Amino acid sequence: MKLIIVESPAKAKTIKNFLSDDYEVIASKGHIRDLPKMRFGIKIDKETITPDYKVSDDSTAIVKQIQELAKKSDTVYLATDEDREGEAIGWHIAHAIGRDPLELPRIVFHEITKNAIIHALETPRTIDMDRVNAQQARRLLDRIVGYKLSPLLASKIQKGLSAGRVQSSSLKIIVDREREIRAFIPQEYWSIDTQFKKNIDATLTRYKDEKIDKLTIATGENANSIVDTLKQESFIIGEIEKKERKSSTPPPFMTSTLQQTASSALTFSPKKTMMVAQSLYEGVKTPTGVSGVITYMRTDSLNLAAEAVEAARELIATKYGKEYLPKEPKVYTKKSKGAQEAHEAIRPTMLDFTPEIAATYLKPDEIKLYKLIYNRFLACQMNDARFEQQSITFESENASFKATGRKLLFDGFYRVAGADDKDKLLPTLVSGNPIEIQSITPEQHFTEPPSRFSEASLIKQLESEGIGRPSTYAPTISTLQARSYIEIEKRSIIPTEIAFTVTELLEKHFDEIVDAKFTANMEETLDEIGEEGKSWEKILLDFYHPFMAKVEEGKANIVSLKVSTPLGRPCPQCGAELLLRSGRFGEFIACSGFPKCKYTEQTEENKKAITTNEQGEVTEVCEKCGSPMVTKNGRNGPFIACSAYPECKNTKTLHQETKYSETPCPDCGGKLLWRQSFRGAFWGCESYPKCKFISKFEPCEKKCEVVGCGGALAPRTFRNKEIYECTKCKDKTPREEVASV
Repeated sequence: MKLIIVESPAKAKTIKNFLSDDYEVIASKGHIRDLPKMRFGIKIDKETITPDYKVSDDSTAIVKQIQELAKKSDTVYLATDEDREGEAIGWHIAHAIGRDPLELPRIVFHEITKNAIIHALETPRTIDMDRVNAQQARRLLDRIVGYKLSPLLASKIQKGLSAGRVQSSSLKIIVDREREIRAFIPQEYWSIDTQFKKNIDATLTRYKDEKIDKLTIATGENANSIVDTLKQESFIIGEIEKKERKSSTPPPFMTSTLQQTASSALTFSPKKTMMVAQSLYEGVKTPTGVSGVITYMRTDSLNLAAEAVEAARELIATKYGKEYLPKEPKVYTKKSKGAQEAHEAIRPTMLDFTPEIAATYLKPDEIKLYKLIYNRFLACQMNDARFEQQSITFESENASFKATGRKLLFDGFYRVAGADDKDKLLPTLVSGNPIEIQSITPEQHFTEPPSRFSEASLIKQLESEGIGRPSTYAPTISTLQARSYIEIEKRSIIPTEIAFTVTELLEKHFDEIVDAKFTANMEETLDEIGEEGKSWEKILLDFYHPFMAKVEEGKANIVSLKVSTPLGRPCPQCGAELLLRSGRFGEFIACSGFPKCKYTEQTEENKKAITTNEQGEVTEVCEKCGSPMVTKNGRNGPFIACSAYPECKNTKTLHQETKYSETPCPDCGGKLLWRQSFRGAFWGCESYPKCKFISKFEPCEKKCEVVGCGGALAPRTFRNKEIYECTKCKDKTPREEVASV
């Protein structure tokens, strides 16, 4: 008997279907040996570093089962995933069952198909110790940072906090973006919307020898003056230009681009994308039985197998015609030092398993992602799309306008990838002929702050910065959510206040941990272990000793922000005791049940700390640099910030007096509060979450007369009529038709 050890039970089941009864396939179910959970587990002195690996309690039974099967087997194959983590898992499995890892044959494959498995069994190799050491160094480094730095954060700020090599630098990127948004001051500018005869929309590009860009026209007065002048001028058709342009084929998917595209096209989270891709890789039902239908989904390579490319070219020529087929196969490479080019990009394993056929075999989410991968692979081997780019200028004595259009000449890869672009054709005109303006109007705009990161754009940023690797993107975002460092609302990532506190402490005392360049350089250093065989012990020791010196210094010198004085009164939301804490805006009152309950309020001193004039305008100056403070609006309501940002990043919460309704809560009789949320302001019960009454409008004592309702009525104006709107059933009734209570 021959034994094959893989990681996943689903993968084991698929591979077993391809082989004879001489083979037994068993899954380790992932990691079976790792550092201990409840202690550091690494012995370090000046010159040596020794990890203490243990078989987890959850893996004891499976290890025993593998040991028994290994004793009965003539050959034991290690068939874990072909990446550095998979290499390390295979090495750990061998040790756990008492075998020498270098004596066991190691087989690898990028796809789980019968041909790939047979070929792998015919061409085994041995465990690559450089890859094992690269993964081991990464695991130990993450344990050192997390295990030594997280307790310091907990002792100086609050319990439950954590830090990590990739996690903390990722969080800083999110926090820095939020700082930009909070400090952003909108700037007014005007555009001049113009339409010439024949409905030609044009953009003003020059006025009185001045080039016009987005912010050139700063006021409405300037805009109106330009419009008045242009209305009196005569225009002629100037230069008419037509150029052919190409839209290049996109490369095949790798992990990061698959996650980004699935997020924008399918609204899949990175975590969901990887779960669905895992099932497509490990095996699903097909017309020929259970088989993996995509290649390995954790990859940063754009390589494609020559036989797969040739199969794609044959299909393109047959199905779409030779005009869609390039003369030579297209080759893509990733310009990244850390890319594992021995891997393949993500592609379908069987081109005859088309999305149309797959729709009858796959689950709804699986078919969506499979279609995305299938079409992207075909598209990357097709000809470019070609366009005719059109432009026309319109000239007068004082101004120039430009209109642009585009016509698709050849759809190329759009034939399978699709495109949202529509032809925007310009009419046939003659240069030098006069033309009249049909309409011209000024329009006011304001500059907008940078947008918050989505999961997709954050992954793109992490990849461009060189932070993390394909297998870390989704888990990093999940960890930040689990630690209450970020919230995801309407697909936007928003850092919590504790994220600012943690980031500021790390910036001040452990700047290298949150520095993107340091983290990226460390990734490259770790890659050099796997690629060049550098000493993993030396790299870790060079990091460990200076880092631990900073940790010890931090324990002694970092001022504790952990002020938690019990106040002896309950939280109005959950009933737990309220505590006096210290944060980035000074002292504040918070629920002791954080992070489950996030109730906060200001202290009396903070309420009086912000000075305003009779008109309610902020007159305070920054206590850090002396610059004027300005009012801003954030997702949690108004606040004030230093006008000298980004040189000075001082901010304060702008207090608003608690507003109560004279009408008691219709559901429980408690007090109603005027609250703020990211969805807008509303009236809500003070006893939330025990009572969940909310209303956009303030209710009164009157009750709804709809049969079976009896909800509270709220007086309001609707379409210039005085009405009552029911807070429960939303029925709208003219006020004169409602009887007195």
